[in-house]
Amino acid sequence: MNAAVPIDFTALKNRQQQAWASGDYAVIGTTLQLVGELLAEACDLHCDENVLDVAAGNGNATLAAARRGCKVTSTDYVPALLERGAERARAESLHVEFQTADAEALPFKDASFDCVLSTFGVMFSPDQSRAAAELARVCRPGGRIGLANWTPAGFIGQLFKTLGRHVPPPVGAQSPSLWGVETHLAQLFGTQAATIAVTPRLFTFRYRSAAHFIEVFRKWYGPTHKAFASLPESQAAALETDLTELLNKANRPGCASLAVPSEYLEVVVVRR
Repeated sequence: MNAAVPIDFTALKNRQQQAWASGDYAVIGTTLQLVGELLAEACDLHCDENVLDVAAGNGNATLAAARRGCKVTSTDYVPALLERGAERARAESLHVEFQTADAEALPFKDASFDCVLSTFGVMFSPDQSRAAAELARVCRPGGRIGLANWTPAGFIGQLFKTLGRHVPPPVGAQSPSLWGVETHLAQLFGTQAATIAVTPRLFTFRYRSAAHFIEVFRKWYGPTHKAFASLPESQAAALETDLTELLNKANRPGCASLAVPSEYLEVVVVRR
């Protein structure tokens, strides 16, 4: 039997960073603001608490925490996305610190924050165990780690699987959707968690049609943008056909436009 091929996490991270820096995730991210608001409530954020948003993108959880009077530090490894978050904060006169940072090597001292948040962000870290350990490290004992993670069986989980059939992921790489599996979360946080509360939720993507969804995601959403760009015309057409089938199957019955519910887990980990 051949030995398992070691994963080059640096190369994988560089590849992912290029994907998220392509397109403009903020176009998609802005539509997901409700998730950040719900997560802030689930974590019961209090005024003046120190809050860190990891892999913040354009700042949905960041803004939700700042609106509740928290002292927020917003981080991502794509500076352009942080600037989009900063634009939103300035528009609402919210004070937020923005800092470029890698979720797997957070530049903060142990137990620096009362609450650490991530909405559809840290789940994409190549080294999942290391990322989870970093979230726990910078969260104080008794503090909370709040996450929103797509599930494997939900629509976005199925979208990733569809992309993977056309553009296979690196050998040995773990699926980001594992963060949407309760048993995997227990493995990631292990003895560092006093409790892990998991609530299944649905976010509904709303577009005019399957074609409209594909148009937007192909242009702006990094993973989809990169997938289409990497394929020759005939294979790109096949991917579009598969995505159209997935979207139409997931669409709510009787909808005149596209309304696709996508399951995610709302997670609150209390730090031991």
